[in-house]
Amino acid sequence: MTEESHDIDRLLEIMARLRDPQRGCPWDVEQDFASIAPYTIEEAYEVADAIDRGDMADLKDELGDLLLQVVFHARMAEEQGAFAFADVVAAINDKMVRRHPHVFGDASVEDARAQTEAWEAQKRRERERNGDTDGSALAGIARGLPEWQRAVKLQKRAARVGFDWPGIDPVLAKLEEEVGEVRAEFDADGKPPADTAAQARLEEEIGDLLFVAANVARHGGVDVGSALRRANLKFERRFRAMEAMAAADGTPLEKLGLDAQDGYWERAKAGE
Repeated sequence: MTEESHDIDRLLEIMARLRDPQRGCPWDVEQDFASIAPYTIEEAYEVADAIDRGDMADLKDELGDLLLQVVFHARMAEEQGAFAFADVVAAINDKMVRRHPHVFGDASVEDARAQTEAWEAQKRRERERNGDTDGSALAGIARGLPEWQRAVKLQKRAARVGFDWPGIDPVLAKLEEEVGEVRAEFDADGKPPADTAAQARLEEEIGDLLFVAANVARHGGVDVGSALRRANLKFERRFRAMEAMAAADGTPLEKLGLDAQDGYWERAKAGE
């Protein structure tokens, strides 16, 4: 047995002990698939964050946390007699070989784009063999994805059959149109609507605006999640700098008016 195999076996043993009804951890024992799923999503985002920051030591730790999530789900499934961790590994091994005939077989592809098309075609054939009769170009897009990611996938699938903007200009024009429609849902004083029906319309218009914004990113070849993570980090960095400068001047940020706060914001930007 290799050292890597021993480490995996030890991880599986640790999870089995944590889930032991008599000797395990009470928190781990009471979890189920639904309660663990949010942690799985969170760990995936923390992996992406470590990559964005270029922190390899943190990436190692976060990948371990993500692996633990796989082991946790597999252990719960094994307890139900559904499948075990070894079945998860076998399934992904088989899938990778099956979906890469140009690597493990005699097929050939010209480039990465052709491989992506071949991958999607193989997924479609697999769905059909499994009895999925949904023939839509949008079939197979998981509803459990973060909505921004699902929006981009829907747009990409539609684009494959030609339903797409011909360039960035009409997309930006549509974005401006959606901004106007959102603005129209606010009252004359710029406040959100008070009644339920109007609030529902506002939500719908904001949804349209965000959907088009995702389309702008797609046309620019920009990953929406990565762009938003960077924007969040930038805002946090500048806001913390504002707080530090205000504190150094002897006045908490919350005690200042908006004009003074804007001044600190501009100083924070200039200091980068």
